[in-house]
Amino acid sequence: MTEPAVKYPGRMTKKEFYPVAYKWMVLSRKTEEKIRELFKKRYVKGTVTMGFGNEATAVGMSLPLRPGQDVVSFLHRDFAAHLIMGSSPFQLFNQYMANAESPTHGREGNAHHGNAHERRFPMISHLGDMVSLVVGGTWAARKQGEDVVGVSVTGDGGTSTGDFHESLNIASVRNVPVLFLIENNHYAYSVPTRLQYHCEKLSDRAKAYNVPGKTIDGIDPWDVYASVCDAFDQMRKTSLPYVLECMTLRLDGHAVYDQAEYIPAEVRAAWRLRDPVALARKKLVDEAMLTEEQVSSIESHADAEVENAVRRALACDRPAPEKHIGPIFAVASDLNKLAPFKAAGIKNFNAVCLALDYILSKNDTAVLMGMDIGPKGSAFATCKGLYDRFGPERIMDMPIAEAGITGFALGASQTGALPIVEYQFADFATEATTQLGLNCGTWFFRSDSPAPLLFRLPCGGRITMGAFHSGEYDGLWARFPGLKVLYPYTTQELFEALIAGFYDPNPCVVLEHKLYYVGKSGDIDFDGDAKRVWRSRKYADGNDITIVGFGAGLEIADQAVRETSHKADIWNPFMVAPLDMGPIFDSVRKTGRFLVVQDNTDVAGMGNHLVSLVCRECFDQLKCAPGVISAPFIPVPFAPELEAFYRPDKEKVMQALEMQLRPSRKKALMIGEKS
Repeated sequence: MTEPAVKYPGRMTKKEFYPVAYKWMVLSRKTEEKIRELFKKRYVKGTVTMGFGNEATAVGMSLPLRPGQDVVSFLHRDFAAHLIMGSSPFQLFNQYMANAESPTHGREGNAHHGNAHERRFPMISHLGDMVSLVVGGTWAARKQGEDVVGVSVTGDGGTSTGDFHESLNIASVRNVPVLFLIENNHYAYSVPTRLQYHCEKLSDRAKAYNVPGKTIDGIDPWDVYASVCDAFDQMRKTSLPYVLECMTLRLDGHAVYDQAEYIPAEVRAAWRLRDPVALARKKLVDEAMLTEEQVSSIESHADAEVENAVRRALACDRPAPEKHIGPIFAVASDLNKLAPFKAAGIKNFNAVCLALDYILSKNDTAVLMGMDIGPKGSAFATCKGLYDRFGPERIMDMPIAEAGITGFALGASQTGALPIVEYQFADFATEATTQLGLNCGTWFFRSDSPAPLLFRLPCGGRITMGAFHSGEYDGLWARFPGLKVLYPYTTQELFEALIAGFYDPNPCVVLEHKLYYVGKSGDIDFDGDAKRVWRSRKYADGNDITIVGFGAGLEIADQAVRETSHKADIWNPFMVAPLDMGPIFDSVRKTGRFLVVQDNTDVAGMGNHLVSLVCRECFDQLKCAPGVISAPFIPVPFAPELEAFYRPDKEKVMQALEMQLRPSRKKALMIGEKS
């Protein structure tokens, strides 16, 4: 399928445009009709959402785009846009059939595809969540001097989400020229728009962010095309985002299994009369742009292309788990040895600042973003002086929008930036659970594109801050495949974690315990070998018991052991995910006993998981049941007296040690026998 090489800022005339647009509209319609047929024959499975009725909007918005240059994210009804931007019917048939030759090798749902390397970001099902990626990707590309615009598509329902508004606000504040294109097809699944919003037009929402907005007829591909080009012109002049609402249609139900009984029959009948493919065909013939014979030829060529593609796709192999299940982590390329670094008598909060300075001074595309990290230097002074040294374009104070910032960083990582995100408190990162856990964590698995991201989470309690400022959440983030989670304890470890996390090509979460920002100090002696950082750390040697601690649990475990006659191997896993348990297993095989000490509750922390692993790997060597010292399963209390009771202390650890090391403590207790 060929077309004139007219991309923005060039424009086609209306007479040039319609034959090209119709070719893509017909190819899209016929391909999707075949997919629907294959679904009925059970070759295609999953949530099969069709673009019937949306072809004019999808074609009109994508024809001006420059593949591999502009940053885009399409929705599940933008089938035609994927074709125009480089996908083929053969690839998409494979995707919907989850064949080995599919763009995602069968790893992802039929509509969740794209090409991250070509800046066509694959969508996730969480509506509104892809918008911030386009904002970040466009921002980063333009920061490097590229002539780039962004197009992020969402539906009428997606504009109700917080991510949509966070992203539009960030784009406005940061002057990022992204077209926020809204496909308003009158229903969010079964919920009509009258229950979705109360403004007259969704484009009116642009006014709240001081950016232009417009509502157009999304049934006419020329109107969409001309309006998108006009929006691009304005965005180039102002560097501001633009909101374009396209009033389009959904001729069938939400997906092929949905009969859409909730839409009145007379409404559906009226929509059928406005089928954009039929109207475009009529316009071509009535206005003598093409003859009937030429139009029929376009349709015949589309039929032949579809039949050939589906025949080839049906012959493709199914994905093989041993080959196509795929790694969840990108492999780091061979790094040249990094510059060594030494400093003596450094408090932990200064170790953070030194690590960030090290990173920013050696990587021009590294940027630090968060809240209060600019002139203030962050809530805990961990960024003090960086703003003055590197300036506001690299030390970016952002709006209060954790989800939007996280998506922004992910998008920016795909177009040349190396983002570092500070959440003011680890507790606030829960606002970005979808973006961090599901979007960032699965990115490489879904797209084969690394996502080099560093996330800093000041965490932990014991400083009287209550339930919303004292969480650790190591157990939460470790449950998301694709995230690497580091929990350093010493000054050296904190510096190393930030350096190694930054240079790793995967999203890395570093937990920084707030208690030790000022309460712990030490020397830094980094030899430049970032690969050697990725290992568990041993603090003490002993044959009596193996103890693993997290955060403040390490300190109280060390104190407890020092006040007894027992000798323990004390470990910090350091790598919470993926765990480096081999040396710890060897230790348990030596001591026969295992204890975890954590400030977290037994449900939220990692202790129970470690016990499970130890029981599976070292059962025959265990002399008694492993133990977990943890906080009770309640929110972190505020008053110092209550928090002191809530947190595990030295005495509780000493009691646990005595229980573990009692001669009468028999291994039989592990399997439920009474003592």
